[in-house]
Amino acid sequence: MHVRRRFAATAIRGRPAEGRCCAEMKNRSSPTDAEKIENLAMATIEEARMVLPGIQALFGFQLIVAFNEHFRDLEPPQQVLHFVSLVLVALAIAIIVTPAAYHRLAERGSISEFFVRLASGFIAIAMLPLMIALCIEVYLLGCVILQRKGASAVVSVLLLIVFASLWYGLPFAMRHSGRGGT
Repeated sequence: MHVRRRFAATAIRGRPAEGRCCAEMKNRSSPTDAEKIENLAMATIEEARMVLPGIQALFGFQLIVAFNEHFRDLEPPQQVLHFVSLVLVALAIAIIVTPAAYHRLAERGSISEFFVRLASGFIAIAMLPLMIALCIEVYLLGCVILQRKGASAVVSVLLLIVFASLWYGLPFAMRHSGRGGT
């Protein structure tokens, strides 16, 4: 079923439309499909708003590091790893901002099930390059602080396992067990 609904003026200005939706929902026995889609879209947009500032801050710090005089102390392969991490974070930013660009240009203020699926998928996909970049940066920092590449690699791999388990494994396991959302 393809349902489209216009955003409320309050939602467009960045204020949650919760009051309006909740009041409407109290007057009905169950929300309509359009209201469900709007609520899902708002939740998805909030998820992206939560992640984006952190990714942008990381990107800024990564840029600063390259201009720090101690960056030259890293071995050339480590400098290349930092560059790879920087590119991965830039990729994560591009992916996570894509739903906003799509919505602004293709759907122009309306909401569809397709948009909710697209935005949710892009948020999930953006976490992959982000977690790899974070683990690379932890490895590099470990090399500088611990002066031991092996220990730094072990910590980074363990961190990658934690990220993958929490960000992908847990949600898929919950969905497969029937405890997660649809």
